[in-house]
Amino acid sequence: MSVLAADNLALNLGGRRVLGPVSASFAPGRVTAVLGPNGAGKSTLLSCLAGLHSPDEGQVLLDGQTRASWTMRDLARQIGLLPQGGDVHWDVNVATLVALGRYPHRTRWGETDADRAAVARAMAATDVTQFAARPMTALSGGERARVLLARVLAGEPQWLLADEPLANLDPAHQLDTLECLRDVARSGAGVIVVLHDLNHAIRVADEVLLLCDGRIVAQGPPADVLTPERIAATYGVASHIGTTPDGMRFIVTTSMARP
Repeated sequence: MSVLAADNLALNLGGRRVLGPVSASFAPGRVTAVLGPNGAGKSTLLSCLAGLHSPDEGQVLLDGQTRASWTMRDLARQIGLLPQGGDVHWDVNVATLVALGRYPHRTRWGETDADRAAVARAMAATDVTQFAARPMTALSGGERARVLLARVLAGEPQWLLADEPLANLDPAHQLDTLECLRDVARSGAGVIVVLHDLNHAIRVADEVLLLCDGRIVAQGPPADVLTPERIAATYGVASHIGTTPDGMRFIVTTSMARP
């Protein structure tokens, strides 16, 4: 399995430094949650890792090689990106849209049994099989979000980069999606996911990368990174950390932190 790394990444947009320098290494088979307040650079980091933005400084390394060393087809097989708020403006049905995720694997012979099986697995994992024949424009926002995740999963990438995949989902499907991300990691792939809810991060992540003002504040296991002191310094809120009867850690923000 390949290793994905950011090596002194920095990006300027509109004459302003929005990211970096950032150096971080991400391991396959693990879920890394990228956290931070609004404007911290979370989505920008994912965009750079996925190749949507070319950094002004530094580089992205995949298996120790720069992006330029990989063909676009190979990169598409390696890295699957679920962007934030992905809208669909064409009236295709769900099965057709999910099948587009297999495009990097297609041969001159068209769709194979392996392609069809991957699409079926992705749709089952995201609970959208029942929508297969329904047009995308007939779905709710939450249903569309799950279909778009299925499209990425159908490509069976070695790296899944997901930007706020829980937006618009009801609580049950939020938990289902978190479990789906864990399943992807259990399969050996790497998962990097941008989240806002600290408790979701505690639930799903092996590791947390905490950003603020485009720089890394801390990276490591959730229990080590998400302390009341660091939450106050990064988010400006006081918090209480507790444990449920079944041993699950949780965080409750209680007030604005005092300066």
